[in-house]
Amino acid sequence: MRTIRTECLDEFVIFGERHLRYLIRHFMDHYLTRRYHQGIGGRIIAPSASAENDNSAFGAIRCRSRLGGLLNHYYRGAA
Repeated sequence: MRTIRTECLDEFVIFGERHLRYLIRHFMDHYLTRRYHQGIGGRIIAPSASAENDNSAFGAIRCRSRLGGLLNHYYRGAA
């Protein structure tokens, strides 16, 4: 509860239940599938399956922003 409040909800003026649910849905998706967690050895809780190790790929590094740039995910694009 503290993580979502300090990293997400404290940054927004919430305009109702629908808006709150939208923010929580996007934050939880980011938290579980894209955010590295120091407490578990820098791993992702529920990583999405990838076809290859992107460290060996040749592509530009790209950024996907969510919630107005509050949450960012960096990945290697296709070459």
